[in-house]
Amino acid sequence: MTQYPSLHMIIDGERVMGGGRRTFDVVNPVTGGTLAELPLADPADLDRALEVAQRGFAIWRRSTPQERAAVLQGAARLMLERADDMARIATMEQGKPFAEAKIELMMNVGLFNFYAGEVFRNYGRELVRPVGQRSVVRYEPVGPVAAFAPWNFPLGNPGRKLGAPIAAGCSVILKSAEEAPASALGVLQCLLDAGLPKEVAQAVFGVPDEVSRHLLGSPVIRKLSFTGSTVIGKHLAKLASDNMIRTTMELGGHGPVLVFDDVDVDHVLATAAPGKTRNAGQVCVSPTRFIVQENVYERFRDGMAARLAATRVGDGLDPAAQMGPMANPRRPDAMEAFVADALAKGARLDTGGERIGNQGYFFQPTVLSEVPLDAMVMNEEPFGPMALVNPYATEAEMIAEANRLPYGLAAYSWTNDVQRQRRLAAEIEAGMVGINSHMIGGADAPFGGVQWSGHGSEDGPEGVKACMVVKAVHEG
Repeated sequence: MTQYPSLHMIIDGERVMGGGRRTFDVVNPVTGGTLAELPLADPADLDRALEVAQRGFAIWRRSTPQERAAVLQGAARLMLERADDMARIATMEQGKPFAEAKIELMMNVGLFNFYAGEVFRNYGRELVRPVGQRSVVRYEPVGPVAAFAPWNFPLGNPGRKLGAPIAAGCSVILKSAEEAPASALGVLQCLLDAGLPKEVAQAVFGVPDEVSRHLLGSPVIRKLSFTGSTVIGKHLAKLASDNMIRTTMELGGHGPVLVFDDVDVDHVLATAAPGKTRNAGQVCVSPTRFIVQENVYERFRDGMAARLAATRVGDGLDPAAQMGPMANPRRPDAMEAFVADALAKGARLDTGGERIGNQGYFFQPTVLSEVPLDAMVMNEEPFGPMALVNPYATEAEMIAEANRLPYGLAAYSWTNDVQRQRRLAAEIEAGMVGINSHMIGGADAPFGGVQWSGHGSEDGPEGVKACMVVKAVHEG
């Protein structure tokens, strides 16, 4: 069985630990017990990381596409070799079932291999000019990147944050979540072991506000990449504006799911129910607000409740577990508050709504129906295993509810009417729309939102271009 590793930061290729630094207790969400102590950066550590990142950019911006591709492909191979160990560590510190952690790691492998090809396609264009003149458009790396990754996908988020800058020719300082640090360190170590120069990528941890203010206050940083809540994203965007730092923001969502009465309800439930309990609902694109046409509403509501009630919840390292604990003690507390508020406002509880046991951070998969729009959970992202099911009469009402909130990350719809599918694709306000599918991600597809869900994209060609600037060169 994989042992949880000792923890450190990585600065200039050195494993930085101890030395009287403050520490953070990394906790096993199954038991609530401490796995290890994580050293936190002090200002001198951050200054050193910035100085190294500046040197790393000078090195890596001159790297060839072949060199960048070799590092990315090599890291992908190492992740495959280390897959079981890395997935078990992710489960130990974040809680999700081992099988989900393994899939998450494979997403990194696919993304790194895609980016290894994309480095050869980052070409610009030559403009039509009279004989004797030449004008070209070039794409160049933006500079050192400060990348902040959350805890919900402890392998996948660091993979996105590291892969794109490295493919573009940038250096990067990764500040991943303190709750799940070993997974991020494992991804970075694969890149270093694959030949990435030690100056190009650093990993630091610390008090989030201290780290963000220090890094974004430095003229060294030219790009911010952040995945997390809308509240924190707005705060970081303000900090970044002082130095005109470019930003990519993948922020919160409140995923609407439109279910029309021309579908096979059981078929929809077979996809929607496990989609809701994936990672205990701690997914920014999780299907959450089920907007169901009246003719199939009761069948859908009762079917969702039955399926979620039957979900096997347990230790993510138990092969029988279909859902693990929530990642930290804040999440069950939030779930209880959402349920209590919704019930007080007149919602119906169809299943769940309570903690499981008195050890760890387990919470029952929950279905609330007939939830008033003024309930807290109808306006704030629950980020947990909670499905909200409400009836609607017409397509227009359903679209209006889908677009009611200022979030626009992911939305889903289920209908067999082809013309309606096209209308929904055009009228739903979201960065990603799934039609008769909850699979909306891919290494070659842009991932990002609109409105309060952020701006810019990760993954796909767009993910690399987000780490580059455009330069027009005109020769007389």
